[in-house]
Amino acid sequence: MQITALYPGTFDPITNGHLDIIQRASEMFHRIIVTVALNPSKSPLFSVEERIALISESVKHLPNVTVTSFSGLIVDYARQTGAKAIIRGLRAVSDFEYEFQMALMNYKLNNEVNTVFLMPNEKYTYLNSSIIRQLNQFEADVSEFVPPCVVSALELKLPRA
Repeated sequence: MQITALYPGTFDPITNGHLDIIQRASEMFHRIIVTVALNPSKSPLFSVEERIALISESVKHLPNVTVTSFSGLIVDYARQTGAKAIIRGLRAVSDFEYEFQMALMNYKLNNEVNTVFLMPNEKYTYLNSSIIRQLNQFEADVSEFVPPCVVSALELKLPRA
């Protein structure tokens, strides 16, 4: 059976932890749609178009991965795309309660879609996009945490201290 999975997130910016999840998910599912969530409660550094471009550049070596954006409920987008799974990364126990509640609600809203939790490699468990933006702002080298295209984009985007 060929199964499509969605990997939603804000990806502002995409990190090597995200890429680790995408790589492993691409080996488990026939098709992965990495989808940039339009979250009105957040003020992203990168535009949706910039995030899509950065993710696309970072996953170009994975032929079964595409990149899109969506707004609204992820279960509605799953229905539109025919996805049967939602990939969510869990870095630490603190992520679990929120993600567990969301998975249960998503299943209640659309019981044809299951949430699959993947943990990133342990070297990425402390990593998130906010930390990357802060490190870069204070001129720390973030090159071991994000793909090269993100390093370049951050240098152009963020004023440094």
